[in-house]
Amino acid sequence: MDLVQFETDTFTQLNQLLNRGEHTSVWVLMDENTEALCFPVLEKALKLTTGIKKIVLPAGEQYKNIDSCQLIWQTLLNGKADRKALLLNLGGGVIGDMGGFCAATYKRGIDFIQIPTTLLAQVDASVGGKLGVDFGGIKNAIGSFHDPLMTFIHSGFLKTLPERELRSGFAEVIKHCLIADAGYWNLIREVKTLNDPKIDWNDIIAHSVSLKSKIVEQDPKEMGLRKILNFGHTIGHAVESMSWETDNPLLHGEAVAFGMICEAFLSKRMLNLTEAALLDITDYISTVYPYWKFEKFSIDRFFELLWNDKKNNGKIQFSLLNEIGYCSYNTEVFENLILDSLRFYDSIYGK
Repeated sequence: MDLVQFETDTFTQLNQLLNRGEHTSVWVLMDENTEALCFPVLEKALKLTTGIKKIVLPAGEQYKNIDSCQLIWQTLLNGKADRKALLLNLGGGVIGDMGGFCAATYKRGIDFIQIPTTLLAQVDASVGGKLGVDFGGIKNAIGSFHDPLMTFIHSGFLKTLPERELRSGFAEVIKHCLIADAGYWNLIREVKTLNDPKIDWNDIIAHSVSLKSKIVEQDPKEMGLRKILNFGHTIGHAVESMSWETDNPLLHGEAVAFGMICEAFLSKRMLNLTEAALLDITDYISTVYPYWKFEKFSIDRFFELLWNDKKNNGKIQFSLLNEIGYCSYNTEVFENLILDSLRFYDSIYGK
């Protein structure tokens, strides 16, 4: 299980770890955005006796692929990185997932540290040891489980994010509450505007990290309980992948919000979720997240992506809510009802 620490601008704990002298070289993987906005903070804080080497990629989900992995591996090889090298992944979920995967596979595994810079990565993607890249139009089709040496969270990086990125990450906060903490759900429903300076991001991040860590500790390889973390993601991943084929792709959390509305509807139809709970969920999510319409929605393509979800095993399986704060997994749902959930999504926004 990964160890998560919260850091200030000084990155004291990270400095202590780096200066133990246990690694022969230190590399920082980032994209163009984090190089400009976040790396200066990290570079100023790090007090290393030897320099750090940079690997910079273009920003965007479209670069989370094998080609980028080859560039990372080749750069490490060219720089003579040995099995005692250390890779710092400074960025959002794309950098964390892909950097961790490259580290876990380079020379059969080198140490890596996650330094998430987006809300999405801080509350979800950097915790739990899931690594991977997109392949063949399928999100995270290639990957592995491998824990980082440490994860360091600095909420100050959130100041660099536009509200849309904060909103994307906040979808995972909502999900964590819906699957496992009804009390905190009632608290976060008071959040309406995500760039409100009164929001205590440290408390929100710590809550999500604690909740997810407890689930992952019980089921590190997603054989059972950990599957509840997929609420909103079965439909969400398919919708997200479809959006990549348009001129206006969805961010991950926006797709998850779409998926949570649909899967809350399925929870009422398949399990015991009450009408009142369904309305609470959909009213709040539709207030925070705008309607998303696909101009050319292909049912065949949608189900192709849905059937390719790595969680399926001859059935389309969902993690669904029995009630707010309690989630079941491995619930089979048939295609006609899934289509009903998409129509329900439209109806929530009056479309």
